[in-house]
Amino acid sequence: MVLSGGGGGGDDVNIRPLVRTLAKGAAVAVGGVLSITMISSTAVAFFTQLKKDKFGSPTSSAMKNKNASPCNVCKQKGFYMCKLCKGDSTIEWSPLYDPVFINKCLCPTCDGHRIQQCLNCLGSGFILTS
Repeated sequence: MVLSGGGGGGDDVNIRPLVRTLAKGAAVAVGGVLSITMISSTAVAFFTQLKKDKFGSPTSSAMKNKNASPCNVCKQKGFYMCKLCKGDSTIEWSPLYDPVFINKCLCPTCDGHRIQQCLNCLGSGFILTS
């Protein structure tokens, strides 16, 4: 079956403008990705440097100012054994007042890590004094 019309099957298509358009689009996309990468890495480096200068951790700022005393609760470690599970990582719990059986559940305070952050010094090991 032959259709009437001048459909030459693509014989008269000029391929060079299509390749040129595709190359321009690829160049714009690659340039955009590279510029975004460069801008974001510069911003991260700048803000990291700014954070080191102004917003240091309590430990570093305390050591710089020499106005901190050591925490006696955690003995300068920043952590101590979990007081809820007593270092067992699980607690015995039942939703009923008079339980038939008791379930062992993961400790909600330490999430099973057996230690918790010191609430006196907030994990820095030093207490800031003014």
